[in-house]
Amino acid sequence: MRTISCVITDDEPVARKGLQGYVEKVDFLRLAGVFDNAISLNSFLKDNRVDLLFLDIEMPYLSGLDLLQSLTDPPKVIFTTAYEQYALKGYELEVTDYLLKPISFERFLKAVNRVYAATGEVAGPLEATPHLFVKTDSKLEKVLLDDLLYVEAMENYIALHTIRGRLITHATLKSVVEHLPADTFLQVHKSYVVNMGKITHLEGNMIGIGKATIPLSRGLKESVMETLLRNKLL
Repeated sequence: MRTISCVITDDEPVARKGLQGYVEKVDFLRLAGVFDNAISLNSFLKDNRVDLLFLDIEMPYLSGLDLLQSLTDPPKVIFTTAYEQYALKGYELEVTDYLLKPISFERFLKAVNRVYAATGEVAGPLEATPHLFVKTDSKLEKVLLDDLLYVEAMENYIALHTIRGRLITHATLKSVVEHLPADTFLQVHKSYVVNMGKITHLEGNMIGIGKATIPLSRGLKESVMETLLRNKLL
């Protein structure tokens, strides 16, 4: 199944939270970023390519309409707004859909299925996306495996570093590794397991994942390199 990467941009916290919840329910959507203004989104798009934007229209300083018109090769766009009067403009800009707030999940699903239609498949909303539930303090946090960058052992705790930040939980690295797919995650050091798909570079005995650097154990280096080459990541 093809995954569609998406970004949410809305200046209203409630609207952002609602859309994030909807995205998590749809198996083929992967959230790549959340922004509260179009200026930050514009900066993000200069260095990152995504498939779909959930874009509010009326925002301070730069509207969603103005941003979209400034993009030379925009991704698919679904407008999310409380105002009907922009529907014609959305049609002229060839946006995929136009969702009026408050947005129901049924209407949201119809819109994203329209984006997905190019693949010839329409996925159901409740199919499980590979994930872990991590206990932090008094609650359980859902971590999508595709969002997990690397896992770090810290004495009696582990830190799960994700695209959204870091989660600390009381566990062993071994217990976490048992729940991670071996074709995606690789132990590179006694204290580190990395998501192979997130590796950006290798330099000496260090592995780069974005701005983070992970030590590569000398004893594991040969097997790690063989695995990475086999997966065509170098």
